[in-house]
Amino acid sequence: MSTIKEVARRARVSVGTVSHFLTGVAVVSPKRRDRILAAIRGLNYHPNDIARSLKLSRSHMLGMVIADITNPFFSLLVRGAEDAAVKQNYLLLTFNTDDRLEREMQVLSVLRKRRVDGILLVVAPARGKTSHVEELISLGTPVVCLDRLPRGIRVDSVTVDNVKAGRGCVDHLLERGHRRIAIITGSLLLQTARDRLQGYKDALRHGGIALDPRLICEGDFRIESGYQLGQMLLALPDRPTALFVSNGLMSIGALKAISQSGLRCPQDIALAAFDDLFLSEVIQPSLTSVVQPAYEIGYRGAEMLMARIEAQKNGSGGAVSSRPERLRLVTELKIQESTASHLAGPVSPPLSD
Repeated sequence: MSTIKEVARRARVSVGTVSHFLTGVAVVSPKRRDRILAAIRGLNYHPNDIARSLKLSRSHMLGMVIADITNPFFSLLVRGAEDAAVKQNYLLLTFNTDDRLEREMQVLSVLRKRRVDGILLVVAPARGKTSHVEELISLGTPVVCLDRLPRGIRVDSVTVDNVKAGRGCVDHLLERGHRRIAIITGSLLLQTARDRLQGYKDALRHGGIALDPRLICEGDFRIESGYQLGQMLLALPDRPTALFVSNGLMSIGALKAISQSGLRCPQDIALAAFDDLFLSEVIQPSLTSVVQPAYEIGYRGAEMLMARIEAQKNGSGGAVSSRPERLRLVTELKIQESTASHLAGPVSPPLSD
């Protein structure tokens, strides 16, 4: 295996010049750069990134821990973070937890051992305080939480106002004439799910509608729970006239339940969801949804993390005792066919030719 000394000898420069070129800490003249590149190619040299990160206390790697990459929301989150990281010459390493706390703890331990410079984290559902995240921060690893906030921990974050957005969506259903509105939440161990439920409750209270506990169902942000809970709600003797589903994947499951129950959306039951799936306008009916800026959440989160890393490196901020930055981005309610007016009555099917 070739060494940096052999590269320097072949390129007719000092070892320090090769090191400066590889790390980017100093400018190398074009002629020297070309000779170094030729030597690297000729010797098939591969820098020892681990050793280099130990020397510089920097790896130029970011870790990203999410719930499930197959969820389109998280896919956009990752893409935004990666685009921001690439702009500043960082490599992004992404891991899934499947919303399992033990997996999250394992992944965070691995990322710390790999000496990543910072971590973007979508926390898994957890009871009580997630001390492993607090410990990671106390050991000097910058962390930015995306979408979900861990309970009881002061940490940088990029989120949306889930209470306000949830209330706005349910207000829309009330304006369309619905009075029996059910909600399918995500795991209530997550602040995100609790906030969306709070928005639902606030809207009903403001509209003078009494809460019916039978219309509040706790899911897990996955398709199957949306389907099963949708079936349960539709089987009620006094079934709801509208469903508010707390994420996009569960809304797909709820639509399946509506279809299999022989009901029509929105003629028999309306449906509104949190998250705008990329299929929302292809699905029939097109889905009314709260649109979250998923790409921007990832992008702004990565920018915040890299700024914290830089401040920590320069000793100008980023200390554990500093006030965390909490950025809330704006959502948009996209009104589509799935919440046609309840006051207008059933919609007649189109005449066949």
